[in-house]
Amino acid sequence: MKHLPNILTLANLFSGCLAIAFILNAQPYLAEINGADYWVICTEQMVVGAYLIGIAAIFDMLDGFAARALQVFSPLGKDLDSLADLVSFGVAPSMLLMKMLWAAKMQQSNAMDVSMWSMAPAFLVACFGALRLARFNITAPTKGSFTFQGMPIPATGIFVASIALLNWYAPMIGAYLQKTWILYVIIALLCWLMISKIPFFKFLPAAFNLKNTWRQLVLLIVFIAIAIFSSIYVALPFTFIIYTLLSIIIKPSEEQ
Repeated sequence: MKHLPNILTLANLFSGCLAIAFILNAQPYLAEINGADYWVICTEQMVVGAYLIGIAAIFDMLDGFAARALQVFSPLGKDLDSLADLVSFGVAPSMLLMKMLWAAKMQQSNAMDVSMWSMAPAFLVACFGALRLARFNITAPTKGSFTFQGMPIPATGIFVASIALLNWYAPMIGAYLQKTWILYVIIALLCWLMISKIPFFKFLPAAFNLKNTWRQLVLLIVFIAIAIFSSIYVALPFTFIIYTLLSIIIKPSEEQ
């Protein structure tokens, strides 16, 4: 049983590798949205890749639960977790963003002359994610802490995956994201948020009481409300935005 946390971490890594494999196989196609033609990159392979990132997040959560339940902590497990997270929530989301940038570039009049270098910024998410993980490993929050310094990389990966799902299940909304400058802004914001010193609150608080869990309750209510009145695929990215805003607005002193 003592190896269970590491097995779950490897399951996280395996899911991330599968996600990359599926995303690499995605090819653009021409679709008509609101009477206009759009080159869309979000195919079934992209959707599977996005779901696999979500599955990786589940394994990432379970390995933490297992380690705490079994009281099994080691430098090996800590480093292995970071390596797995970098692949599943850094490299795989970067691949998604690269493919979405590709689709956006295909809509331009000079689509055939677009350079691959114009899609290279997508991989900054993986680079800044690596910085985020390295900083976490040497400045990990103390036990009982309510916050993380900088956006956790799993949250970044889930947000990018939710954009891909939004493009597939709600194309009328997703069409607005098929713009190069919007994707560049998203990439820049995600990179900044990961290495910022903003105290992002944990989804699972150290103590379960109203004072410490009201933000999590707000997120849950927002997610359920949007999912009921719209869809779960619209709810995911909007809940992420609310999570970011609540983390920025609430001061660290209020976390004590």
